[in-house]
Amino acid sequence: MSKDNHELKGRVALVTGASRNIGRAIALALAEAGASIAIVARSDQAAAESVAREVEAHGSRAIVLLGDVAQEADAARLVGQAVDALGGLDLLVNNAAIRREAPVEKLSFADWREVMGVTLDGAFLMSRAAIPHLIAGERGAIVNIGGLTAYTGAMNRAHVISAKAGLDGFTKALAHELGPRGVTVNLVSPGMIDTNRAHTSSGGEPAHHNTTRTLVGRRGTPEEVAAAVLYLAGPAGRFITGQTMHVNGGAFLP
Repeated sequence: MSKDNHELKGRVALVTGASRNIGRAIALALAEAGASIAIVARSDQAAAESVAREVEAHGSRAIVLLGDVAQEADAARLVGQAVDALGGLDLLVNNAAIRREAPVEKLSFADWREVMGVTLDGAFLMSRAAIPHLIAGERGAIVNIGGLTAYTGAMNRAHVISAKAGLDGFTKALAHELGPRGVTVNLVSPGMIDTNRAHTSSGGEPAHHNTTRTLVGRRGTPEEVAAAVLYLAGPAGRFITGQTMHVNGGAFLP
């Protein structure tokens, strides 16, 4: 992406799960395009502040907000603080997620609810809080971040797959509701992306990666996912809504 690209100048974006990996890459891509960024993380303030410094190095404003998107009060607070600090909200990226692995018979209901809470409930709560501001800005967009296995299935990921598949339906429902009010809603579905896996995941290489192959012969990068988000958020994406953009190197062909 060119450093001379300022297609999002004057716009404000809130990115959840923005302290690392795909979320970080999205925040930086939007900042490079001129947007001010609210960086939302659950607890890792140091990592979030590091991303904020990178955003500012692109000449964009950044704030760090800590909170649990799965909690109703936190979601409302996070959106309100972003609007107050940055002067509005034009783009919401629901990227926060938990990716763990366990067979269904060993999966506790608490683990199921935690994954569903962050990934799906969080997207709902953040979107609901953001909608009035997105409508007011007259160029609003929501981009949800899904996942390849929501379409292919995988072993030991029933909770993760169910949550990500729910995002697909949620995206289509919101697109119907918000399209007439000038807000686009889309989903970007990454495939096998080179990322650093956190303690919230299975802690190692997902088993399904061993049976998944891309047509291009490599894994993707967080920056390639971010490029798709930028396209959907920018002026070129204003006639696109209710869609899923697959960024998977041909690992899945819908």
